[in-house]
Amino acid sequence: MDEFTIERLGHHGDGIAAGPVYAPGTLPGERVSGVLDGQTLCDVRILEPSDQRVSPPCRHFKACGGCQLQHAADPLVAEWKVDVVRHALQAQGLETVLREIVTSPAQSRRRATFAAKRTKNGAMAGFFGRASGVIVETPGCTLLHPDLLAGRAVAEELALVGASRKAVLAVTITLSANGLDVAVAQGKPLDGPLRMVLAQAAEKLGLARLSWEDEVIATRLAPVQRFGKAQVTPPPAAFLQATTHGEASLLAAVREAVGSASAVADLFAGCGTFALPLSETAAVHAVEGDRAMTQALDQGWRGAQGLKPLTVEARDLYRRPLLPDELSKFDAVVLDPPRAGAERQIAELAQAKVAVLAYVSCNPVTFARDVAVLVAAGYRLDWVQVVDQFRWSAHIELAAQLSREG
Repeated sequence: MDEFTIERLGHHGDGIAAGPVYAPGTLPGERVSGVLDGQTLCDVRILEPSDQRVSPPCRHFKACGGCQLQHAADPLVAEWKVDVVRHALQAQGLETVLREIVTSPAQSRRRATFAAKRTKNGAMAGFFGRASGVIVETPGCTLLHPDLLAGRAVAEELALVGASRKAVLAVTITLSANGLDVAVAQGKPLDGPLRMVLAQAAEKLGLARLSWEDEVIATRLAPVQRFGKAQVTPPPAAFLQATTHGEASLLAAVREAVGSASAVADLFAGCGTFALPLSETAAVHAVEGDRAMTQALDQGWRGAQGLKPLTVEARDLYRRPLLPDELSKFDAVVLDPPRAGAERQIAELAQAKVAVLAYVSCNPVTFARDVAVLVAAGYRLDWVQVVDQFRWSAHIELAAQLSREG
């Protein structure tokens, strides 16, 4: 057995010793032993535990692959996530005010994708085990909202009627105002009899909506999400912030960044998470590459009362970013791109004269890369708010304000 002292946490939440040697489930300062396989330490034993090591709150933690950091005290995880953002900025030569992290509570996740399959005696559903394709049943999950956790039984029922013996269903379930919104992938090909069976299952299970691959099978009640004063029915499996707490935290940061702007562009707008609440005080132009999302956003705005003008545009911002002359119409721009960041759109913003930007990101590395371009072009990074809505995971969200100097 080889022995090592853990120096720090890596970006995936694993401990790292000199070498580097990667030791999952370890914490900085711990002395550990194990069998070295390449750069990974296997069969890890904790010889001297950290005083920041705690008993995982979930009984499934050791087997389930859904969480990486339940063995670490909350203050350590919070400090580490802020440090990840700080180091990403420092790598680009950037410094700013890093506000105290905001963390979503336990049992607050409103969306999850269950793995479900048929078995000899029925069906099972849960999450894949750590670094494996084995499904771990998780009836005591401390991450999911209780109403979402109840969807595990829904996934099992759907596996019974719609999974082949060897396939594993991906059952994405989202909490909505009117019940569970369920979207299934990797199931049996749809035909007439299966459509009928699935429609009956949706009724029996009391689902708001059931979709199979790209086809809506049944909509008993509109799976509504509320964004400010508007009610939106997103397309199946559409992007949604992981927790209502996280969404509210990001929205509060965006509102602060935008301030009193009267004309706002919301880029990568999704179904209106930010655009619709912002339209309570400003005229908003929402741009999103997915036409089904822009339609849902537009319908939500049209059904609400007391909102200012809002226009939508279905446009691929990776291929056709808004140009400086288009951006000049706005006092503020909000952007919330995918993990890859918004390199081409950032290049156009760098040439524009927009007074303030609110940048929401799920990847500190691409965020720092993009911000470095903006700072070089005359913007100032005023502050960053780290938001931990993927509790106990290595995933990090943030919102930031940038303003034009001069």
